[in-house]
This record gives sequence, structure tokens and C-alpha cells, in this order.
Amino acid sequence: MTLEHAFYALLFFLPAGISNMTPVLASRLPGLRAWRTPIDLGRTFRGKRLLGPNKTWRGLVCGTIAGTLTGILIYGSLFTDENKLTLICVWAAMSFGALVGDAVESFFKRQRGIVSGQAWFPFDQTDYIIGGLLFILPFGILPLWLVVWIFVIYFGLHLVSSYVGYLLGLKDQPI
Repeated sequence: MTLEHAFYALLFFLPAGISNMTPVLASRLPGLRAWRTPIDLGRTFRGKRLLGPNKTWRGLVCGTIAGTLTGILIYGSLFTDENKLTLICVWAAMSFGALVGDAVESFFKRQRGIVSGQAWFPFDQTDYIIGGLLFILPFGILPLWLVVWIFVIYFGLHLVSSYVGYLLGLKDQPI
């Protein structure tokens, strides 16, 4: 596995990474701040919230759009008439899957009694990676080297971006 492989993995999975970061940023935008409808609509399971108040439709929609647009911006030159729709579907699925992975992890956090915003290492760092990779499986199987690089790079980037978000006041905890 070479440095070129690492760079390819970084670019390949960037739509999911952007998608995962977008909900936090979207919650700060004045025009979107009021749209706080939780995905679980306040429903509970075994007396606990399904996902919690921080998993919103705003985050799901904005994150999926941002991730898809990231894919288009990075790989738009690869478009041909035959593959345009397929590539857009891959980026949308990867972006949506990253957010679904995060939501699934939130369900398990709520069931374990871990409050929204509290860290759950290493699941907070891997949920979106697993979700994004699972949702692109219908389009093909990725080579093992690519999956390994994606996990290594995006696990590390999540730690760094979480700490930067903490320093900027966007997150309550550093990890």
C-alpha cells in the first residue's frame, strides 16, 4: 500500500466525510437553525429516545446533499453520458449511509444510557465509515487496501476534526 493509495482513499471517501461533518455546521446556519425536527420524532424504545434530539432531518438532508455535491465537485470530470447517474447515486448513497451509520450508533448509545453529545470511543469514529461503505456495496465490492486506508485515514481525521471542533466551540467534548 502506497502513499498514492492513501491519497486515493482520502478523495474516494471524502463525500462521506463531508456528509458526516455537515450536520454540525448546518445547525449553526441562520436560515437552517430553526429546522430542528428530530428524525425519531421524539419516539422511544424501552423508555429511551430512539436517536435523540441531535439527529435531525436538517442534518440528514443537508449532509446527504453536501456529500453528493462534494463527489460531483471532485469527480465531475469523470462524467460520461453512461455513468453520470451511477456516480451521483454512489456519492448520494455513501453520504446518506454515513449519516445512517451515525444514527444507528446513536440508537445504541441511547439504549446504553449514553447521553447525546457524550463520546463513545471508538464507535463515534467508525460509525459513519461503516455506514458509508455498506451503502455503496450495491455498486460493487471495494478492494481491501482501499477499505483499510479509508478506516485509517478517516478514523484519524475524525479525531483531529473533533478536537478542532471542540477548540472552536462547535463540540462540547474534544473526542
